[in-house]
Amino acid sequence: MRTLSTAGNGKTDQALRRSYLYVPSSSDRMLDKSLSTPSDIIIYDLEDSVPPSLHDKDSARQRLSTFLSRTPEHKLPHPERIAVRLNDITMPFFENDISEILKSPFVRTLVLPKIHSARDLHHVSRAVRISRARTSTSFPIRIIASVESARSAWNLGEIASWASEYGPDVGGKLGALLFAAEDYCADTSVVRTPSRLELLYVRSQIATAAKAFGLDAIDMVCVNYKDLNYLKDECEDGRRLGFNGKQAIHPTQVDTIHSTFVPTEKEILRAAKILHQMEVAHSSQKGAFGLEMEGGGKEMIDAPMLKQAENIIRVAKAAGLEIPSVG
Repeated sequence: MRTLSTAGNGKTDQALRRSYLYVPSSSDRMLDKSLSTPSDIIIYDLEDSVPPSLHDKDSARQRLSTFLSRTPEHKLPHPERIAVRLNDITMPFFENDISEILKSPFVRTLVLPKIHSARDLHHVSRAVRISRARTSTSFPIRIIASVESARSAWNLGEIASWASEYGPDVGGKLGALLFAAEDYCADTSVVRTPSRLELLYVRSQIATAAKAFGLDAIDMVCVNYKDLNYLKDECEDGRRLGFNGKQAIHPTQVDTIHSTFVPTEKEILRAAKILHQMEVAHSSQKGAFGLEMEGGGKEMIDAPMLKQAENIIRVAKAAGLEIPSVG
């Protein structure tokens, strides 16, 4: 079992994973267009965007396999940006999906839909181990568990704490929790509204469970893909709840997601001031200080706020944003 994280979000890498763009593997045109998307992560989809017939599933799987093997390596996205969403473990397509897809040395991340319990992840891990035994690759497979049901939400703790019985290098490593809002609503009879209040509880649960075990938290798709103002509001809402990034179903959503899942200029300036002034306070053997607030007044800054400021500066640097010099 994975242990609780006691160091912020448990991250040691600097890669930003803000946007997760779905690309239907049933379309050669969409596959080709994916080569030019700026999305942090590209999810090549074998599940919902592909019709459910055996012929269509087999065709999409083979099309994606051919795309990954025949596209020149320098044109493909970096392997850390490539993910594949498989059909879920109860479907007859799952075994062929994972066996074929893991033949590619460029696939480092698998998105697993309909993960209801740790038992489902053990099933996935066994399939990863069997498939990897047929290849010469040695890098660990990153697993993203999709939360789509009342059972998933009920079992969030055991899902988030899961670790492969074979070890991460052989059986895969859980890297993120992803919220599939429409599937969740279908399962629970929750009625979706533009306010999103009916999803506040479960989204908060997912973000908290992810952070408790050092995982990324990936927020729901904004199905209103033409209203970028609503998308921005939904992104800001997700970021406030603690999500690291968001799924996208259309390329036009990517830029808004990227610009929202990073600190604002005001947040960066405040964080830079906190880091500088805390350094001064520590040199004077003080563990806290008063920070001037906009409009007057002071707020007390101590260790927890220092940690928040460090996280803000870390993300800002990873995004290539300017860090102001304060003194």
